[in-house]
Amino acid sequence: MEEWQIGLICVVAMFVLMVLRMHIGITMGLTAFIGVAILNGIDSAFSILAQTALTQGSNYMMSVIPLYMLMGEFAFLSELSLDAYKTVNKWLGHLPGGLAMATIGACAAFAAVQGSSIAGAVIMVAIAYPEMKARGYANSMSLGCIAAGGTMGILIPPSNAFVVYGIMTEQSIGKLFTAGIIPGLLLTVFFWSLTYIWCRRNPRLGPPGRAVGWRERIISLKDLWSVAVLFGLVMGGIYSGIFNATEAAGVGVLAAFLIALIRGRLTRQGIKRCVQNTLRTTGMIFMMVVGAMLFNYLLTLSGLTTALADFCMKLPIPPVGIIVAICILFGILGCLMDAWAMMLIVVPAVYPTVLALGFHPLWFGVIVVIMMEMGMITPPVGMNVFVMAGMVKEVPMSEIFSGMWPFVLGMALLVGLIIAFPEIALFLPRVMG
Repeated sequence: MEEWQIGLICVVAMFVLMVLRMHIGITMGLTAFIGVAILNGIDSAFSILAQTALTQGSNYMMSVIPLYMLMGEFAFLSELSLDAYKTVNKWLGHLPGGLAMATIGACAAFAAVQGSSIAGAVIMVAIAYPEMKARGYANSMSLGCIAAGGTMGILIPPSNAFVVYGIMTEQSIGKLFTAGIIPGLLLTVFFWSLTYIWCRRNPRLGPPGRAVGWRERIISLKDLWSVAVLFGLVMGGIYSGIFNATEAAGVGVLAAFLIALIRGRLTRQGIKRCVQNTLRTTGMIFMMVVGAMLFNYLLTLSGLTTALADFCMKLPIPPVGIIVAICILFGILGCLMDAWAMMLIVVPAVYPTVLALGFHPLWFGVIVVIMMEMGMITPPVGMNVFVMAGMVKEVPMSEIFSGMWPFVLGMALLVGLIIAFPEIALFLPRVMG
């Protein structure tokens, strides 16, 4: 049996274990360990396991993850998303689907100070869903916009998904963050536009609310000072070269802590909860990264990635066609597995092919993250939808999923635009230098 065939068998075994509900990180690490043991011997497998765990655990770049997680927890504690929701509602609430658009805007603002998809969805269910329900919004619209808006937490920087992608591909996390800014803004506009059109055609989905005067709208902007300060410190510092991504994360944690203190939201119980949530999520991500790096090593050792790259290079289709095929693969897998698992499995396999075809790794990173977003809201395994279904038990999950398709369309349109016009993702990183 050839080495690449052993690697392929390990990939199949990994999918089987995932179907049996084994943890993603353990699944990848275990199959990689067995594969390396078969190819190089058990001593080599133990050596690689120890070396990978030590190297990734002591990797300076990995410190970004708990720092941005803690910053997001303090931002959550400060209720910044509530202020953002009230402000955007005053500007857009009078339009058809205005409350839904305000929810999407608040999710985008909250995404600018934390890097999690689920956190944005959870807090907006508590803030926006009761209001939309009282205004007569359809459940498909209200919960659909919350689930889709929450996904922007991993596209608009700072983003944990960009951090993990940067570690896996050895790309600059700061440049990945800046690459996500314009696509994140475009996706927000797409979501607003699709919501407006959808509710304009069927007012029962999201009736317009009360309009407020321009004076009240302008005054409401002052409530966004916390979001502006945090985003300005972190991304402004990275973009200007004052901080690297890790230093910016440390500054962001301190700023978020002080904002929570100034707003009177800082309690002993709150701090304890923030630290516990950060440690829990960080441990999960660290385990997934170690497993992914082991799996990456197996794919390289077996020659499977090289064989895949050679096969793709010989196909009688243009390079863009292969990128479209990779996106379709992401779309299919996003319906069948967790979005994080999808990224950790597919990126090591296709990344060498993407580089061999001459595509920019930052550009591809943005596409990967958008496809992850899509996977978080597509049935039957849409993590954001599962979380909301657990919080709003009276609404069937099928009804929530029925409200996702306009937002999935928006993500697909954005991916198409970025493929056609790569500068959407690459302009800011290139200006950054």
